[in-house]
Amino acid sequence: MKIVVRIPNWIGDVLFALPALESLKAAHPEAEIWLAAGAWAKDLFAGGEYADRIVPLPPLHRWKDLRAAAQTLESRRFDIGMLLTNSFSSALLFAAASIPQRWGYRRDGRGFFLTKSVTRKGEDPPSHMVHYYLRLLEGLGLPTLPPEIKLSLPPEGQERARKTLAGLGADLKRPIVILNPGAAFGPAKRWPASRFAALGRLLQERMAVVLAVTGGPADSAAAEEIAASLSEKPLNLVGKTTLGELLGITSLAAVFITNDTGPMHMANALRVPVVGLFGPTDPRVTAPFHAPATVIKKEDVPCWPCSNRECPFDHRCLLRISAAEVFEAAAAYLP
Repeated sequence: MKIVVRIPNWIGDVLFALPALESLKAAHPEAEIWLAAGAWAKDLFAGGEYADRIVPLPPLHRWKDLRAAAQTLESRRFDIGMLLTNSFSSALLFAAASIPQRWGYRRDGRGFFLTKSVTRKGEDPPSHMVHYYLRLLEGLGLPTLPPEIKLSLPPEGQERARKTLAGLGADLKRPIVILNPGAAFGPAKRWPASRFAALGRLLQERMAVVLAVTGGPADSAAAEEIAASLSEKPLNLVGKTTLGELLGITSLAAVFITNDTGPMHMANALRVPVVGLFGPTDPRVTAPFHAPATVIKKEDVPCWPCSNRECPFDHRCLLRISAAEVFEAAAAYLP
C-alpha cells in the first residue's frame, strides 16, 4: 500500500504534524509513506524516520501547475492520500490525481473531494496544534502514539556547522546564543530589532557568549540594526544558510531567542533551550511543545489574540516585553 501525505506549508506546522506522521506510520507499518511538499521540506526529513520518499510540489497558483502536479501524483499510483493541509486546492489536487481514498478535515468547502472526512470541533480553551493533527487521525479511526516532536541531525551536519562558525571567527569554547528576529507571517509577530539589540548588549556585557543572528533575506535590515549597536559584532547568518545548514547551526546553540516562528520549533525539536517571545499569537496553540523552553507573553492586552499581520494599534503585546526580562530568561540556560 502507498500513502501520500500532503504536509503543511509552514515549518512550524510541519513540525507540529510530526507526531501525526509517526502515528500514521505505526498504524500502517507495511505501507510506503510518501510526503507531498515543497522542495524545502527535504532538509527537515533527511533522517528518514517519518517517510520513505518525498514528492516535491511547485507552488500551485495556476491551474496548469496544479494539473501537472496531479499528473505526477497519479503516476505514483497512491492508494490513500491524507491531507494535513486545510485548503480547498490541496483536496482538489488529490481528487485530480485520482487517488482512490482521500482523507482530511471537512472544511473550506472541500468535503465533496474527500472520501473520508472529519469535522473540526471548536475548543475553549484552545489546544496545541500538535493535537489538531492527531485528532484528525483519531477521527479517521486510527490509533495515535504519545506525541513527541523530534528531529534527527546527521553527525556530518553538526560538524559542517562547527566549521562554518569557526570559519566566521567564532570561539566555539564559548556558549553560542542565537537571536532570531524575523517572523515570516508579518511584523505583528516581531519583537523590535532595537530590543534584540539591547538584549545583545546585555548578553555581551554580562555573559561570555558568542552571538549569532539568523533569519531569511527579509531580515537583513534587522540584523544590521542589531549589529550596529554591539561592540563585538555578532555572526550574521541572515540569508546565508539553507534550512539544513540552519538546523546544524541551531543544534550547537546554548539558547535560541526568537519570535513565534518556524525556527523556534526547529530548535525545540532539537531540544535546544528556547526563549520564545509571543505577541499576537496564542502560546496555548503554538508554544514550544517540549522542555527546555521559556515563553514570554504579556497577558493584559485587550486586543489579544489577533491574526493581524501588522498591528493597527500600538503593538503593546510585544513592546511590553523588555530586554532585561528576556536576558534573565536566557541567562537561566547559560553557564
